[in-house]
Amino acid sequence: MPTPSPWTLSNWLLLLEAVATQAFALSGVLAAARKRLDAVGVCVVAGLAAFGGGTLRDVLLDRRPFFWVTQASWLWALLGLCVLVMLFMRRRHLAVTERAMQWPDAIGLGLFTAGGAQIALAAGMPALVAVLMGMVTAVFGGVLRDIVCNDIPAAFSDHRPYAVCSFAGGWVLVLVHQLGGAPEAGLLLAATCTTALRATALWADWRLPAWRPDGGEAGRDGGDKPL
Repeated sequence: MPTPSPWTLSNWLLLLEAVATQAFALSGVLAAARKRLDAVGVCVVAGLAAFGGGTLRDVLLDRRPFFWVTQASWLWALLGLCVLVMLFMRRRHLAVTERAMQWPDAIGLGLFTAGGAQIALAAGMPALVAVLMGMVTAVFGGVLRDIVCNDIPAAFSDHRPYAVCSFAGGWVLVLVHQLGGAPEAGLLLAATCTTALRATALWADWRLPAWRPDGGEAGRDGGDKPL
């Protein structure tokens, strides 16, 4: 008889959350560096970016203990990442750009969308709720990161599709689930589609229309500066 693969769905979810956590933590470190925060501020912002969305998801789904409590080694990994990136940036005298923050953020967006939606489906949530839980997991860490850095959250203000990409990616996972596909394939497709949509939006400079009191459209005319 063939030996069963050790890579179960829970292993895939663990891997996705681990990589997504580090990707969002990196975006948090870069955001804090742009604001010239001290070492404590860098670690706090990185932690909010990495764990904020998943913690809110666990609160809404009444999951205990929180996902990062069961994987305490991720806390050590986050602290190690913060120290290494700060030392590297100081040694190389690198200036952090907005574009540098966007790419790890796009990767984390895709991975957390897929993982959050799958966790909600496994908990028996309806399809729409599962998609929204994926979006909450993927988006709200970045929202908390930006609020603490005293910025209007980029997810709400830069007019490039962000939460929309997560919402679309969540439906990819639901579709694979509805068609009876392997959960692992759904995770991979949802994460890839979400990240690809966000990367394309950044590359092609796609913009969502912004409401303005005078009926004009923001973003294109330079009236609102993207974050």
